[in-house]
Amino acid sequence: MPLNERDRIEILMMIGVGDRMRTQQEVCRLFHEMHPDREPVSQSTVSRIERKYRELGHVRDAPRQGRPKINENVQQDVILSALENPHCTVRQVSRDLNIGKSSVSNIFKKVKYHPYRVRLIHELAEDDFDRRTEFCEYMMDHNNQNNGFIANILFSDEATFFLNGHVNRQNTRYWSQENPHWMQEYHTQHPQKVNVWAGISKKISRRE
Repeated sequence: MPLNERDRIEILMMIGVGDRMRTQQEVCRLFHEMHPDREPVSQSTVSRIERKYRELGHVRDAPRQGRPKINENVQQDVILSALENPHCTVRQVSRDLNIGKSSVSNIFKKVKYHPYRVRLIHELAEDDFDRRTEFCEYMMDHNNQNNGFIANILFSDEATFFLNGHVNRQNTRYWSQENPHWMQEYHTQHPQKVNVWAGISKKISRRE
């Protein structure tokens, strides 16, 4: 059990003053006799307490060094960075303002700023909307005529991976207190890309 301030004062009184001073060994023995249920103190502990009193004039614990509080000016700078450039990263703000990344994240969290991801959507031509409606009506009519129609369809999908630095949703954010519904249109036919196709039906599945 660590010694508190009262224990240290008691040890100083046991040491004494003038020609009535006790040795460190005597102080350790006396403290143990007065507190037999506690862990004995060592001579080095007695020596440190005496030295601290002679140097500082007290035996109080030193104030604990907690995390420094971030002042309001720094918080405002972080918020302004997000307002001026909603696509900034925590790393960029940390580097520009010379503060820790965890501090930047805590400030964003405090003001309820969230890093929203960009939503990629297919670019639609003018007649694509009518085609979608026609396809839905076609599927509904055939399914009403044949209950097993859907089960015989091979559903497929594909993903395009661009090789020219196109938007990566994992690395792109938009800092805001509300969802900005940030979207970016992109062309399905684009040079320097890799297409991944997958299909699935009731009976088989296939990937290419």
